[in-house]
Amino acid sequence: MSSLPVTADFPIRVLGGPTAVFEYGGLRFLTDPTFDAPGDYPRPGGPLLTKTAPAAGSPADLGRIDVVLLSHDEHADNLDTSGRALLAGIPLTLTTPGGGGRLRESLGDKVRGLADWESVEVDRPGGGTVTVTGVPAVHGPGPREQVEPFTGQVVGFVLTGEGLPTVYVSGDNASLDAVRAIAGRFAPVDTAVLFAGAPRFPVLFDNQVLVLDSGMAAEATRILGARRVVPVHYDSWAHFTEGGDALEAAFTAAGLADRLDWGKGA
Repeated sequence: MSSLPVTADFPIRVLGGPTAVFEYGGLRFLTDPTFDAPGDYPRPGGPLLTKTAPAAGSPADLGRIDVVLLSHDEHADNLDTSGRALLAGIPLTLTTPGGGGRLRESLGDKVRGLADWESVEVDRPGGGTVTVTGVPAVHGPGPREQVEPFTGQVVGFVLTGEGLPTVYVSGDNASLDAVRAIAGRFAPVDTAVLFAGAPRFPVLFDNQVLVLDSGMAAEATRILGARRVVPVHYDSWAHFTEGGDALEAAFTAAGLADRLDWGKGA
């Protein structure tokens, strides 16, 4: 099986919210599956989440999925009821250490939690492996130990393989310091799937962003040296405060508009 060159464009299809599907190294990956209908989704002990638009596809449309990259399991805008049902039929779900423990009850060995810099190798259909490394993510402003009690544990992912481009999937990360740490080990990154949207809640952290805003996403692109950026997590939910127009404006202002790929791939 021939390998992709390290700057190859492989298609990524963004389905809305944080959900995207792509093939890499012969394996099919899905990020944060969210397929429930628009509506209100209460979270015990947390603010109400309101979904405003349906996904651009259904689980039945996905075809084979080999690996789910789940940034965290505790919020309905990252894993909803339909997404949870889908996991049972997926060979491997990678997520946070805490999420791995919670999901193991229903998924058994099909789920694995990754700590920072912990890696797992996934066999490629044509031989060889894809290495998935868990990388730091902080779901809000400030140090992780101050943020996690309110918004929970989150993980990002870096995908690498012999002859393959380096791919970063940020998860719900708001920390440019985390991005700098990841760049220190993996830059330049070929493709970055950046969760953005500047979500905010007045009751959390004085209404500061919980995930990258548009300007921060552009800065993350610069830090990573990313050749291509596929934004996700900026539409379909009421608490996302910056959409595609804000992202395009921020990347244009930073001289990085040519890096944007809106995820219309197959």
